[in-house]
Amino acid sequence: MDVDLAAAYDRCRELHRRHGRTYYLATRLLPAWKRRHVHALYGFTRYADEIVDSTEDLTPAERAARLAAWSDRFAAGLRGEPVDDPLLPAVLHTIAVFELDPADFASFLHSMAMDLTVTGYPTYADLLDYMEGSAAVIGTMMLPILGSSDPAAAREPARQLGLAFQLTNFIRDVAEDLDRGRTYLPDAHLAMFDVTRADLLAARAVGHSTPQIRELIKYAVTRAQAHYAAAAPGIPLLTAASQACMRTAYELYGGILDEVAAQGYDVFARRARVPVPRRLAVAARALLTPAGTLVAVPGPAIQPALAG
Repeated sequence: MDVDLAAAYDRCRELHRRHGRTYYLATRLLPAWKRRHVHALYGFTRYADEIVDSTEDLTPAERAARLAAWSDRFAAGLRGEPVDDPLLPAVLHTIAVFELDPADFASFLHSMAMDLTVTGYPTYADLLDYMEGSAAVIGTMMLPILGSSDPAAAREPARQLGLAFQLTNFIRDVAEDLDRGRTYLPDAHLAMFDVTRADLLAARAVGHSTPQIRELIKYAVTRAQAHYAAAAPGIPLLTAASQACMRTAYELYGGILDEVAAQGYDVFARRARVPVPRRLAVAARALLTPAGTLVAVPGPAIQPALAG
């Protein structure tokens, strides 16, 4: 591997280690040769996210221009043109090695651009349209790297796992997203529980939720659980060497929902985190679990429909 490519993979791994601790721990359970490719995909998604959310000194228009310029460099790389970028060589190499669909990456970048202008979603269907690019395609990007005995059957569970993980993040990060001027709790769901955005901002200010907001979050948790349930059959379809990794990621992200429930669904009181001892115990247990074993859906057994 040439020096620039090795440096790009290292850059992606460092982004993953620093910002994606839960998933990074799970990735340590993959065969070494696969890890760098997972790091590359994480690096791609994280860097785009940082352009959108970690450049507060720039105006939205300036952030949009920066995202567009980076997207153009990526597109040029896909065409085989030289790319001067600290991490894109690793991403482009991973795409080539596994023949990943460039359309998935374009869909992801489109959703990231939406975050610069869209501050909320009227319905759950509208949110799912956004998450098609921001989450579901991550599952289809990952699947060829993880490997599967039946890729066609594993595809939809992989997409559902991407949705489950992102909904978990949305639930955990309601306060942080409000600080960025956005909410990923659909307006229709807020109305179901007689909650307004002003109510969410007031709860953010005082550091605790009203009973109505707690019920709203409880409902959001059940929506995430439905996606976990739809994703669960896909993990036994992965190659044996990848199952411990994804079982760990599944249980640790699901554990965030358990922590949200344990604090009474008050996401403003503190940021829900899975304790380190539990993280290590889950990883150790995953290594000892026979391949093909089904995973349990996190949290209480309430499974609403996926749409609506």
